[in-house]
Amino acid sequence: MRIAVLSETDPAEPRVAAVPETVKKYKALGAEVTVQSGAGLKAGVPDAEYEAAGASIAPDAKAAADGADIVLRVRRPAAEELPALKRGAIVIAIMDPYGHEAEVKAMADAGVSAIAMELMPRITRAQVMDVLSSQANLAGYRAVVDGAAVYGRALPMMMTAAGTVPAARIFVMGAGVAGLQAIATARRMGAVVTATDVRPAAKEQVESLGAKFVAVEDDEFKQAETAGGYAKEMSAEYKKKQAELVASHIAKQDIVVTTALIPGRPAPKLVTADMVAAMRPGSVLVDLAVERGGNVEGVKADEVVETEKGVKIVGYANVPGRLAATSSSLYARNLYAFVETLVDKTSKALAVKWDDELVKATCLTRDGAVVHPNFQPKAA
Repeated sequence: MRIAVLSETDPAEPRVAAVPETVKKYKALGAEVTVQSGAGLKAGVPDAEYEAAGASIAPDAKAAADGADIVLRVRRPAAEELPALKRGAIVIAIMDPYGHEAEVKAMADAGVSAIAMELMPRITRAQVMDVLSSQANLAGYRAVVDGAAVYGRALPMMMTAAGTVPAARIFVMGAGVAGLQAIATARRMGAVVTATDVRPAAKEQVESLGAKFVAVEDDEFKQAETAGGYAKEMSAEYKKKQAELVASHIAKQDIVVTTALIPGRPAPKLVTADMVAAMRPGSVLVDLAVERGGNVEGVKADEVVETEKGVKIVGYANVPGRLAATSSSLYARNLYAFVETLVDKTSKALAVKWDDELVKATCLTRDGAVVHPNFQPKAA
């Protein structure tokens, strides 16, 4: 069994799919591990550390992937990389398949079995494989750090001989994994924190972290969660009522962090230009959904936009990548936990159970076809 760890071809992606800790674990499973030279440099892992863990170093992607049964990546392989992969190889990555059906079909045509880690079901045995949670957790933390860095004042209340510095007010929109970590981080940094979410279960979680919950709590709100634990798309009427409440609240905030994403859809617009204009000069908005179009009107990817009134909109893309070493370590553990389920411990050989619920939920392509029902080509 051969496992290849490839470098990311996107220059904006500093993460890596394996770290020395997981290389050792793959070796214990009976695998030969080959790492493309330089794959871990942006995450602070030099080739020498991979070699010390038992991996071989290959000079390029073609050499690293040659004959590999499993290929580990952070992002989906580009079309030009597919010919280097052997037919039947299992490629495991964050595939971002929604809206990229042509790229999914290209992987099917290349004969690889593509596994999309972000489609991992939210069940107990898969918690350790949940890449969305591990990366969103770090994104929520980093969002508050980035917001504090752009904000021109201190966050905690300070009582000094020269007078009292009031605590900053931080509002977190969306109380999923990223939002909850943003709340916890903002509280640790001494801010007065409020939060909102359309899921009723979020209220108790927000309040348990010491923040105040802000939402229109009507009948629609009480049923606004899918069986998978995601937020539902709300009605236009509810959105209007919530927007009115949020607009008056945002005007009083120093930092707003938005985290709202619905799988497979553009990010919902939560903060309008009028809401931004109502904020005080020097206020900051940090939009974690910028890669899906953003929650804040006027946000731009990888830019800090300053309005005429002096409000700053932070739109950094790939926020987990801004903590490349930590996010790579967690992501690598997510991948190992999944790969371990594909290996027969006795024979130390690859033995994929294609009917396993984890494999069925995440497998996009197999045997030259798109097999995931959500991404099969539509009939004419």
